[in-house]
Amino acid sequence: MLARDPSPPPLPAEGPIVAKPARGNESYIALVWRRLKRSWTGMAGLWLVVLLLVMAVFAEFLAPMDPKATDVGFAPPQLPSFHDKDGNFVARPRVYALADSADLDPVTFQPVVGPDYDHPRLLGFFTEGAPYKLFGLIPANRHFFASMDGQPVHFLGTDKFGRDVLSRAIHGSRVSLMIALTVVFIITVIGTTVGTVSGYFGGRFDIWMQRFVELVLAFPQLPLYLALTTLIPVTAPTNVFLAFVIIVMSALGWAQMSREVRGKTLALARIEYVRAAMAVGATDRRIILQHILPNVMSHVIVAVTLAIPTVVLLECFLGFLGFAVKPPLISWGLMLQDTATYSVIGTYPWILSPVGFVLATVFAFNALGDGLRDAVDPY
Repeated sequence: MLARDPSPPPLPAEGPIVAKPARGNESYIALVWRRLKRSWTGMAGLWLVVLLLVMAVFAEFLAPMDPKATDVGFAPPQLPSFHDKDGNFVARPRVYALADSADLDPVTFQPVVGPDYDHPRLLGFFTEGAPYKLFGLIPANRHFFASMDGQPVHFLGTDKFGRDVLSRAIHGSRVSLMIALTVVFIITVIGTTVGTVSGYFGGRFDIWMQRFVELVLAFPQLPLYLALTTLIPVTAPTNVFLAFVIIVMSALGWAQMSREVRGKTLALARIEYVRAAMAVGATDRRIILQHILPNVMSHVIVAVTLAIPTVVLLECFLGFLGFAVKPPLISWGLMLQDTATYSVIGTYPWILSPVGFVLATVFAFNALGDGLRDAVDPY
């Protein structure tokens, strides 16, 4: 009999085998990010949110003018132009200020106001302008986009006092977003804590706590907002008035968040790994912090992105009525007070420009919230 060769048969001549990374080792955050990138609305909302936050942080640098500087009242918007007075194309953008021409109106016999093509104001990036302190500490006078000679330029026109609408809207984003983020942060902390503790412990504590939550939810919020904000004197400092408004909004807004978190906690408390942790003697604090709260946070994050637009709209509404922000602070709601009469809106429609910033903010956070909701729970 022939002896068998103990050596193994040779492997087929193929290229090197590359091991593919297993998707099962992907972290939860990476999985949510991968799902979020598939949603173009969610990514558009994310980029808009980032731009809004950058605008609020660097408001002095991005604003072309000092928001408190005055000029001609209700001046129309000055749109950048790439043509000279003869209609020839030019590379450097420019604006033309309004001036009285030699022609007279045939009805009123007043000089006709039109663009002053003989004295264009050249525009440029990182130009010198009104001095300011970046972050309240660093002296600077550079602006992102403004006139080269430091002359006033109004891309969105001026209000009744001659203040630049675009610069005030950029500065107003800081106060409006600060109020919204602060209120939502307080609402999230209180609502998550109350909802988690109430849903986990249950029993008589949960019964009494939910009756209190229902009492808060039963209040008619709008009349209560107006009643509470009128309690503080008009002569109170601006910071005190602003802090009072934030406290009132937070006190009336946490109940809905706690009700949602309680429902999630009741469902999670009956899952096997939570019952196993109870069986091995884990403390209530450890179970809440290690097992329940991390699973609730995905819902909380989505709820936060959807709650911020609500607070922004509420601040604009209260600011329009004069109950949110007092001068010298600037907010979108306070700017909309100039639109109280139809005659102003019909004659000077650019006064409605802050509405565009509000719409962009509401769309950004709503789109981001919808994208996160689909990424967190795709089923």
